[in-house]
Amino acid sequence: MDVTVTGRLFAVERYDADGSGGAALPQLPGAVRLVAAVRLPADEVVLALIEGPDADTVIHVTTQADWRPDRVEPAVLLYPTQDRASRAREGEQLL
Repeated sequence: MDVTVTGRLFAVERYDADGSGGAALPQLPGAVRLVAAVRLPADEVVLALIEGPDADTVIHVTTQADWRPDRVEPAVLLYPTQDRASRAREGEQLL
């Protein structure tokens, strides 16, 4: 998985009681980008990592894309780190 984050990262939580899993993940414009998304079926929630300039912009853009978040919090990408990802691309064995 190649994950490159150059701006601020936010964890976006969206409740998903109908089980659609956010079937239509949002197309986000400009400075806001969907990095990754997972569904936790047991919790009926979709968690998305979204890169954007600030939480208010992420909330506004996702709401406009008909993907209203229930919670948005600043996030820190722990793995893969950009350094590990670039070394793996170069063929270095990582433990």
